[in-house]
Amino acid sequence: MKRILTISVATLLILTSCGQKENKPSTEETLQLTQSELAQAVADQDSLLSLMNDIAAGMNQIKELEHILSSSAINNETPDRRQEIKDDIAAIQKELEARRDRLDALERSLKKSQNENSTLRKSIETLRAQIDDQNNTITSLRSSLAAANDHIEVLTRDVDSLNSTVAIVNQARQEVEDQNQNLSNELATCYYALGSKKELKEHNLIETGFLRKTKVMPSDFESSYFTRADKRTLSLLPLHSTKAKVITNQPADSYTIESGANGMKSLRITNADRFWAVSNYLIVQID
Repeated sequence: MKRILTISVATLLILTSCGQKENKPSTEETLQLTQSELAQAVADQDSLLSLMNDIAAGMNQIKELEHILSSSAINNETPDRRQEIKDDIAAIQKELEARRDRLDALERSLKKSQNENSTLRKSIETLRAQIDDQNNTITSLRSSLAAANDHIEVLTRDVDSLNSTVAIVNQARQEVEDQNQNLSNELATCYYALGSKKELKEHNLIETGFLRKTKVMPSDFESSYFTRADKRTLSLLPLHSTKAKVITNQPADSYTIESGANGMKSLRITNADRFWAVSNYLIVQID
């Protein structure tokens, strides 16, 4: 129906134009001229309609890209997806150039035609303005995409820098925690030695003599004879003897000597802070 209407309009335009000529050709020439102009007018109309449809489709593509680039979603797109959008923009711009060329060819064809159709000329001017507007929009979208890529690159660098800073801070914090743990362990370290009077003398842990007070831990005592322990966990020390006497200067009210099966003694620390306040070394004589 649209095609019939288009042909009718074109025919009317051509006949009207031909009727205005001062020198009227013969009936046969007029018929041939009319058929030729009619065919050209129909071809021009078809080209114009096709071009209008293509431009409308291009407008929809551009609107879709505008929606993508105007939303924050572009920041969440992958690099591959942003490259696809860039390729789409380039393809649309190439199509716009091709449509401009088709429009120029249609305008040249109209100028050569003996039928000067003002309606077609106005349509061509309108379509050219639309193509120019779309081309400007595509240029703006290309700039928006480039700006988005720059922004994402800056954000990526900021994130990398932040991650690096966080890693450095975490490492420093871990080092401080390790140092604190080592210090806590060192402060909680204690040493004890169990032995008979003879054994303690042999390892220079005590010095005795006739009518001389026993000296505990002289300056040259043998530290390797001691067993290392942790004040935080050492609360009961089995002595493996039926006799026991603490000879270092731990407060008497900070511990008790308990008897177990078969009379075997154990040392129970009842107040760790007081027990280790004077010295980190404990010597128990077990004979």
